[in-house]
Amino acid sequence: MPPTRILETCLCVADLEAAETFYTNVLGLSPFAKLPGRHIFFRVGDGMFLLFDPRETAKPSLAGIPARGTSGPGHAAFAVPEADLDRWRQRLAEHSVALELDYTWPGGGRSLYFRDPSGNSIELATPGTWGLDA
Repeated sequence: MPPTRILETCLCVADLEAAETFYTNVLGLSPFAKLPGRHIFFRVGDGMFLLFDPRETAKPSLAGIPARGTSGPGHAAFAVPEADLDRWRQRLAEHSVALELDYTWPGGGRSLYFRDPSGNSIELATPGTWGLDA
């Protein structure tokens, strides 16, 4: 009985306000919930993308939720249609986001790699990268 999908993924960020601006203005995500100084959550399709300030989430929670957090850059990939990749390249350039790599995978699919304000590696990938349906 393996899990059926990823429900949420999380990255840690040094500056929640800068992260909110980046993910809202550059990627077009809308905040779902936030607690200033601790976290901001975005809905992405049928899953959730969570951003935490690791200095706060490393502290024990009053609700008993285990402490969490990481140090150093993480990685998250967002699915985009192949037909939108050139528009994404343009959008990133319009927001002065440096593209690190535009990669075509040997088995199919393509990925654009860039960094968020905290140095996390962000990828816009076509589902064909993993042999998945769009």
